[in-house]
Amino acid sequence: MGRWINIWSGPRNISTALMYSFAQRADTVVVDEPIYAHYLAWTGRVHPGDDVVLAAQPHDGNAVLRALAERADDLADDQVLVCKQMAHHLVGIDRRLLAPATNVLLTRDPADMVRSLSIQLPDATLADTGLEMLVALADDISGTGAAPVVLDSARLLADPPGELARFCEALELRFDESMLSWPAGPKPYDGVWAEHWYERVWASTGFTRPEPRDRPLDERLAAVVADANALHERLLGCSPD
Repeated sequence: MGRWINIWSGPRNISTALMYSFAQRADTVVVDEPIYAHYLAWTGRVHPGDDVVLAAQPHDGNAVLRALAERADDLADDQVLVCKQMAHHLVGIDRRLLAPATNVLLTRDPADMVRSLSIQLPDATLADTGLEMLVALADDISGTGAAPVVLDSARLLADPPGELARFCEALELRFDESMLSWPAGPKPYDGVWAEHWYERVWASTGFTRPEPRDRPLDERLAAVVADANALHERLLGCSPD
């Protein structure tokens, strides 16, 4: 029986790079956003390439989570199933199905996230950031008596070896230096939506600071950031250091 780890994130949080990082481990199988179609079918939200996503994945997210638990069970004892997950995809999901997994949280400064997200989603809302659901997940984890494991993308980009080592330790995994780099270009485990979202990470071969974006935030997006900041700070407050 292997382990199942979900890395829950908002969009544009360096989550794809982190997935690529874990994919370099010999003991790890990665899955890219397995309940994306569930989210689109449940909400009717318009995303780039949404018709392709809806055609490619099952629409019952609860069934998908049950299947992931079974897939992890079928792995060897020393193998790990790591799922890159978007927290806002959990709408309409029975979160009790996450109990067999180790669930960890990835967050990013909301102003940077929203500037990036608004390129693909000009009408981005607080719900699109995933931060409300990330906080709900943190509360779920705290309710079990455990301390939520929160990774701040800014700290990860400032010190990839140190932060990955700390992250792996929190996950009770051995840190592997292979996690620090990956080949450029598309990956076989990318979701079918990758052409719309992964251009920058395809050009990367490791964790690098994104170029500063000077995309202005209009009044509505600035209000989204203001609401998101408090949620982001709550997540950072979960971290013991």
